[in-house]
Amino acid sequence: MISVKNAVIVGASGGIGGAIADALEAEWGEAAVIRLSRQAGTIDLKLESSIKGAADDLRARGFVPQMVIVAAGLLHSEARGPEKSIRDLDADWMIENYHINAVGPALVAKHFLPIMPRGERCIFAALSARVGSISDNRVGGWHGYRASKAALNMLVRNLSIEWQRRNPQAVITGIHPGTVNTALSAPFGGGADAPGRFTPSASAAQMLSVLDGLSPAQSGQLFAYDGKPIPA
Repeated sequence: MISVKNAVIVGASGGIGGAIADALEAEWGEAAVIRLSRQAGTIDLKLESSIKGAADDLRARGFVPQMVIVAAGLLHSEARGPEKSIRDLDADWMIENYHINAVGPALVAKHFLPIMPRGERCIFAALSARVGSISDNRVGGWHGYRASKAALNMLVRNLSIEWQRRNPQAVITGIHPGTVNTALSAPFGGGADAPGRFTPSASAAQMLSVLDGLSPAQSGQLFAYDGKPIPA
């Protein structure tokens, strides 16, 4: 059982976001889960006006989310993949990575944290990645993705410090889902049956369990799907 109630899932049209929303709906019912995504036309992480509009709509409806999870992310597109070397660096592609992986989640926090409860437990989480850990980086490459996730991890830390002054019961964190069998990871890792890959539902269940078990003292950190902290 998840101790909070009412959730907003940003990026709910993706494999992981959809699985998280499905799991919460199975526990709470559809009325307690709001699914937002660019594909559904309900939010666009590259447009602050869209993010603000989605938050304002929930405020007007009286929906108070105790959990907000940003499950959207960018690793590759039809035209571009993660850079393998410095020769592949491209300013537009790096900016696109930052837009979706760092700036977008930060703007979601800007507009959604104020509509979350004050003085009681609430959880704001953004899907990050182990490859965003600077100290854990041993192989290099994937410059834009790594750097944008490292930026996200710093933003999570910053947000947690600021928001603790407003709600000491809040948990703001980054969560690493593992390697999940979704469109994002499809070109990498040897296919759906490769060792170490999770189904979206298995990853969602593990992450929700981790998030539900975090205390406010752990706010601002990055955790893996198994509950182990990941260094910055």
